[in-house]
Amino acid sequence: VQLQASGGGLVQAGGSVRLSCTTSEHTFRGYTVGWFRQAPGKEREFVAGIRWNSGFTYYGDSVKGRFTISKDNAGKTVYLQMNGLIAEDTASYYCAADRGVILSNIRNAHAYDYWGQGTQVTVSS
Repeated sequence: VQLQASGGGLVQAGGSVRLSCTTSEHTFRGYTVGWFRQAPGKEREFVAGIRWNSGFTYYGDSVKGRFTISKDNAGKTVYLQMNGLIAEDTASYYCAADRGVILSNIRNAHAYDYWGQGTQVTVSS
């Protein structure tokens, strides 16, 4: 399974960016899709996740109320809408997917077998 992440860039503090994660598979149905981020010198951090079949969504504490994860109707793309960006959101953002993620592991990067390349988001103050 190949994942393609896109949509990063340079944005001013308080601004918005939407990231996209597209699969080479026929569909994301049956998968859990997660967004993670990693800043230089820091560990990879869970940002948001969505269980495709149920539509249930999950967020990291640092982004709750500012970021929204969603999916398209075609079954091939997951979005991460990022609003109210702050300097601490600067990082490389990665999407990940797997069919076998149990709920207790949804925030664990090791639970995902398939990863896209990172897309850089830089927030200027």
